[in-house]
Amino acid sequence: MTTAHPAASPPYRITPPRILRAEWHKLRSLRSTWVTVISAVVMVLGVGLIMDATYTSGGGDSDVDTVVLSLYGSMLAQIFLVVLGILMTAGEYATGMIRSSLTAVPTRLPVLWAKAVVFAATVFTVMLATSVVTFAAAQALLHDTDQAASFTDPGILRALLGNAGALTLMGLLALGLGALLRSVPGAIGAFIGGVMILPEILGMLPYDAVERAIMYFPTQAAGALGSATPIPGTISPGPALLALSLWAGTTLAAAALALKRRDV
Repeated sequence: MTTAHPAASPPYRITPPRILRAEWHKLRSLRSTWVTVISAVVMVLGVGLIMDATYTSGGGDSDVDTVVLSLYGSMLAQIFLVVLGILMTAGEYATGMIRSSLTAVPTRLPVLWAKAVVFAATVFTVMLATSVVTFAAAQALLHDTDQAASFTDPGILRALLGNAGALTLMGLLALGLGALLRSVPGAIGAFIGGVMILPEILGMLPYDAVERAIMYFPTQAAGALGSATPIPGTISPGPALLALSLWAGTTLAAAALALKRRDV
Protein backbone atom coordinates (compact mmCIF):
# COMPACT_ATOMS: atom_id res chain seq x y z
CA MET A 1 0.00 0.00 0.00
CA THR A 2 1.46 3.29 -1.12
CA THR A 3 1.37 6.33 1.07
CA ALA A 4 0.21 9.56 -0.52
CA HIS A 5 2.62 12.40 -0.14
CA PRO A 6 1.58 16.03 -0.32
CA ALA A 7 2.58 17.76 -3.50
CA ALA A 8 5.89 19.48 -3.15
CA SER A 9 5.58 23.23 -3.02
CA PRO A 10 7.32 25.10 -5.80
CA PRO A 11 10.77 26.38 -4.85
CA TYR A 12 9.88 29.92 -5.89
CA ARG A 13 6.58 31.62 -5.16
CA ILE A 14 5.34 34.94 -6.47
CA THR A 15 5.18 37.24 -3.47
CA PRO A 16 4.91 41.04 -3.21
CA PRO A 17 8.44 41.42 -1.76
CA ARG A 18 9.89 39.42 -4.66
CA ILE A 19 7.99 41.48 -7.23
CA LEU A 20 9.19 44.67 -5.57
CA ARG A 21 12.76 43.35 -5.52
CA ALA A 22 12.55 42.49 -9.22
CA GLU A 23 11.28 45.96 -10.12
CA TRP A 24 13.95 47.59 -7.97
CA HIS A 25 16.62 45.51 -9.70
CA LYS A 26 15.30 46.54 -13.12
CA LEU A 27 15.18 50.21 -12.14
CA ARG A 28 18.70 50.45 -10.72
CA SER A 29 20.30 48.32 -13.45
CA LEU A 30 19.21 50.61 -16.30
CA ARG A 31 21.57 53.34 -17.46
CA SER A 32 18.60 55.60 -18.20
CA THR A 33 17.69 55.57 -14.50
CA TRP A 34 21.05 56.95 -13.45
CA VAL A 35 21.09 59.51 -16.27
CA THR A 36 17.63 60.88 -15.49
CA VAL A 37 17.97 60.87 -11.70
CA ILE A 38 21.42 62.47 -11.71
CA SER A 39 20.22 65.03 -14.25
CA ALA A 40 17.27 65.89 -12.00
CA VAL A 41 19.55 66.30 -8.99
CA VAL A 42 21.96 68.50 -10.97
CA MET A 43 19.09 70.68 -12.18
CA VAL A 44 17.75 71.31 -8.68
CA LEU A 45 21.16 71.89 -7.09
CA GLY A 46 22.81 73.74 -9.97
CA VAL A 47 19.97 76.11 -10.87
CA GLY A 48 19.25 76.78 -7.20
CA LEU A 49 22.83 77.75 -6.44
CA ILE A 50 23.08 79.95 -9.53
CA MET A 51 19.86 81.76 -8.61
CA ASP A 52 20.96 82.30 -5.03
CA ALA A 53 24.54 83.26 -5.83
CA THR A 54 23.32 86.07 -8.08
CA TYR A 55 20.54 87.25 -5.77
CA THR A 56 20.59 90.77 -4.30
CA SER A 57 18.22 92.15 -1.67
CA GLY A 58 15.47 94.35 -3.01
CA GLY A 59 15.84 93.05 -6.56
CA GLY A 60 13.19 91.72 -8.88
CA ASP A 61 13.03 88.38 -7.06
CA SER A 62 12.64 89.81 -3.56
CA ASP A 63 8.96 88.88 -3.44
CA VAL A 64 9.59 85.24 -4.45
CA ASP A 65 9.16 82.61 -1.74
CA THR A 66 12.57 81.60 -0.39
CA VAL A 67 11.97 77.86 -0.95
CA VAL A 68 10.73 78.47 -4.50
CA LEU A 69 13.82 80.61 -5.17
CA SER A 70 16.17 77.95 -3.79
CA LEU A 71 14.49 75.07 -5.62
CA TYR A 72 13.77 76.84 -8.88
CA GLY A 73 15.46 74.02 -10.77
CA SER A 74 12.65 71.65 -9.75
CA MET A 75 10.70 72.71 -12.82
CA LEU A 76 13.50 71.39 -15.03
CA ALA A 77 14.07 68.33 -12.84
CA GLN A 78 10.42 67.43 -13.31
CA ILE A 79 11.05 66.82 -17.01
CA PHE A 80 13.69 64.18 -16.29
CA LEU A 81 11.56 62.45 -13.65
CA VAL A 82 8.56 62.38 -15.98
CA VAL A 83 10.71 60.68 -18.61
CA LEU A 84 11.91 58.17 -16.01
CA GLY A 85 8.33 57.34 -15.02
CA ILE A 86 7.32 56.80 -18.64
CA LEU A 87 10.37 54.63 -19.33
CA MET A 88 9.52 52.37 -16.37
CA THR A 89 6.29 51.32 -18.04
CA ALA A 90 6.15 52.24 -21.74
CA GLY A 91 9.85 51.48 -22.06
CA GLU A 92 9.18 47.82 -21.31
CA TYR A 93 6.65 47.67 -24.14
CA ALA A 94 9.22 49.20 -26.48
CA THR A 95 11.87 46.58 -25.61
CA GLY A 96 9.47 43.64 -25.23
CA MET A 97 10.54 43.13 -21.60
CA ILE A 98 6.91 43.44 -20.55
CA ARG A 99 6.22 39.93 -21.89
CA SER A 100 8.72 38.43 -19.47
CA SER A 101 7.38 40.53 -16.58
CA LEU A 102 3.77 39.48 -17.14
CA THR A 103 4.70 35.86 -17.79
CA ALA A 104 6.43 35.75 -14.42
CA VAL A 105 3.45 37.48 -12.75
CA PRO A 106 0.29 36.28 -14.59
CA THR A 107 -2.02 38.35 -12.38
CA ARG A 108 -0.41 41.43 -13.98
CA LEU A 109 -1.56 44.16 -11.62
CA PRO A 110 1.13 43.52 -8.96
CA VAL A 111 3.72 44.43 -11.60
CA LEU A 112 2.18 47.87 -12.08
CA TRP A 113 1.80 48.48 -8.34
CA ALA A 114 5.38 47.36 -7.71
CA LYS A 115 6.65 49.76 -10.37
CA ALA A 116 4.70 52.60 -8.79
CA VAL A 117 5.94 51.83 -5.27
CA VAL A 118 9.59 51.46 -6.31
CA PHE A 119 9.43 54.64 -8.40
CA ALA A 120 7.72 56.66 -5.65
CA ALA A 121 10.10 55.50 -2.90
CA THR A 122 13.19 56.16 -5.02
CA VAL A 123 12.18 59.55 -6.38
CA PHE A 124 10.78 60.88 -3.10
CA THR A 125 13.90 59.86 -1.15
CA VAL A 126 16.33 61.30 -3.68
CA MET A 127 14.44 64.53 -4.28
CA LEU A 128 13.80 65.17 -0.59
CA ALA A 129 17.52 64.78 0.14
CA THR A 130 18.33 67.01 -2.84
CA SER A 131 15.83 69.65 -1.70
CA VAL A 132 17.22 69.71 1.83
CA VAL A 133 20.85 69.93 0.66
CA THR A 134 20.03 72.60 -1.93
CA PHE A 135 18.10 74.71 0.57
CA ALA A 136 20.92 74.47 3.12
CA ALA A 137 23.52 75.42 0.50
CA ALA A 138 21.31 78.24 -0.76
CA GLN A 139 20.95 79.70 2.71
CA ALA A 140 24.72 79.81 3.02
CA LEU A 141 24.60 82.25 0.10
CA LEU A 142 21.50 84.11 1.27
CA HIS A 143 22.30 84.48 4.97
CA ASP A 144 22.83 88.24 4.73
CA THR A 145 19.91 89.00 2.38
CA ASP A 146 16.17 89.47 2.81
CA GLN A 147 15.72 85.84 1.72
CA ALA A 148 17.52 84.43 4.75
CA ALA A 149 15.57 81.60 6.41
CA SER A 150 16.10 78.45 8.45
CA PHE A 151 14.59 74.97 8.58
CA THR A 152 12.66 75.94 11.72
CA ASP A 153 10.85 78.86 10.08
CA PRO A 154 7.10 78.36 9.50
CA GLY A 155 6.31 76.44 6.32
CA ILE A 156 9.90 75.64 5.33
CA LEU A 157 9.95 71.90 6.12
CA ARG A 158 6.44 71.50 4.73
CA ALA A 159 7.50 73.16 1.48
CA LEU A 160 10.60 70.94 1.18
CA LEU A 161 8.47 67.85 1.74
CA GLY A 162 5.83 69.22 -0.62
CA ASN A 163 8.37 69.84 -3.37
CA ALA A 164 9.63 66.25 -3.18
CA GLY A 165 6.06 64.94 -3.00
CA ALA A 166 4.95 67.02 -5.99
CA LEU A 167 7.83 65.75 -8.14
CA THR A 168 7.03 62.18 -7.09
CA LEU A 169 3.33 62.47 -7.88
CA MET A 170 4.00 64.11 -11.25
CA GLY A 171 6.32 61.22 -12.06
CA LEU A 172 3.67 58.71 -11.00
CA LEU A 173 1.17 60.43 -13.28
CA ALA A 174 3.65 60.01 -16.13
CA LEU A 175 4.26 56.37 -15.15
CA GLY A 176 0.52 55.76 -15.40
CA LEU A 177 0.37 57.44 -18.81
CA GLY A 178 3.20 55.23 -20.02
CA ALA A 179 1.37 52.09 -18.89
CA LEU A 180 -1.89 53.32 -20.38
CA LEU A 181 -0.56 54.39 -23.80
CA ARG A 182 2.27 51.81 -24.06
CA SER A 183 4.34 54.22 -26.12
CA VAL A 184 7.23 56.39 -24.93
CA PRO A 185 6.72 59.16 -27.53
CA GLY A 186 2.94 58.96 -27.11
CA ALA A 187 3.11 59.25 -23.32
CA ILE A 188 5.59 62.13 -23.45
CA GLY A 189 3.38 63.92 -25.97
CA ALA A 190 0.28 63.31 -23.86
CA PHE A 191 2.00 64.67 -20.76
CA ILE A 192 3.28 67.78 -22.49
CA GLY A 193 -0.03 68.44 -24.23
CA GLY A 194 -2.44 67.48 -21.46
CA VAL A 195 -0.53 68.45 -18.32
CA MET A 196 1.65 71.37 -19.39
CA ILE A 197 0.02 73.05 -22.40
CA LEU A 198 -3.72 72.46 -21.91
CA PRO A 199 -4.00 74.52 -18.68
CA GLU A 200 -2.29 77.46 -20.42
CA ILE A 201 -4.77 77.30 -23.29
CA LEU A 202 -7.76 77.02 -20.96
CA GLY A 203 -6.40 79.95 -18.95
CA MET A 204 -7.06 82.21 -21.94
CA LEU A 205 -10.80 81.65 -21.61
CA PRO A 206 -12.52 84.58 -19.85
CA TYR A 207 -14.50 82.48 -17.37
CA ASP A 208 -14.07 82.48 -13.60
CA ALA A 209 -15.13 78.83 -13.33
CA VAL A 210 -12.38 77.78 -15.74
CA GLU A 211 -9.82 79.84 -13.84
CA ARG A 212 -10.79 78.17 -10.57
CA ALA A 213 -10.71 74.71 -12.15
CA ILE A 214 -7.20 75.26 -13.52
CA MET A 215 -5.92 75.72 -9.95
CA TYR A 216 -6.54 71.99 -9.44
CA PHE A 217 -4.63 70.88 -12.54
CA PRO A 218 -1.39 68.93 -11.86
CA THR A 219 1.18 71.62 -12.65
CA GLN A 220 -0.63 74.31 -10.70
CA ALA A 221 -1.22 72.02 -7.72
CA ALA A 222 2.44 70.98 -7.73
CA GLY A 223 3.51 74.63 -7.57
CA ALA A 224 1.36 75.25 -4.50
CA LEU A 225 2.99 72.33 -2.65
CA GLY A 226 6.54 73.63 -2.96
CA SER A 227 6.03 77.08 -1.46
CA ALA A 228 6.45 78.03 2.21
CA THR A 229 4.06 80.98 1.82
CA PRO A 230 0.76 81.08 -0.09
CA ILE A 231 1.13 81.88 -3.80
CA PRO A 232 -1.55 84.22 -5.17
CA GLY A 233 -3.91 82.45 -7.54
CA THR A 234 -3.23 78.95 -6.19
CA ILE A 235 -5.01 76.65 -3.78
CA SER A 236 -3.69 75.81 -0.31
CA PRO A 237 -1.26 72.88 0.16
CA GLY A 238 -3.87 70.44 1.54
CA PRO A 239 -6.26 70.62 -1.44
CA ALA A 240 -3.26 70.78 -3.79
CA LEU A 241 -1.88 67.49 -2.41
CA LEU A 242 -5.31 65.88 -2.67
CA ALA A 243 -5.81 67.10 -6.24
CA LEU A 244 -2.39 65.94 -7.41
CA SER A 245 -2.85 62.57 -5.68
CA LEU A 246 -6.19 62.12 -7.44
CA TRP A 247 -4.67 62.94 -10.82
CA ALA A 248 -1.89 60.38 -10.31
CA GLY A 249 -4.23 57.79 -8.76
CA THR A 250 -6.82 58.11 -11.53
CA THR A 251 -4.19 57.70 -14.23
CA LEU A 252 -2.76 54.61 -12.52
CA ALA A 253 -6.26 53.17 -12.09
CA ALA A 254 -6.96 53.64 -15.81
CA ALA A 255 -3.63 51.99 -16.60
CA ALA A 256 -4.50 49.06 -14.30
CA LEU A 257 -7.86 48.60 -16.03
CA ALA A 258 -6.20 48.62 -19.45
CA LEU A 259 -3.51 46.20 -18.28
CA LYS A 260 -6.13 43.77 -17.02
CA ARG A 261 -8.31 43.91 -20.13
CA ARG A 262 -5.88 44.26 -23.02
CA ASP A 263 -3.41 41.76 -24.42
CA VAL A 264 0.29 42.46 -24.13
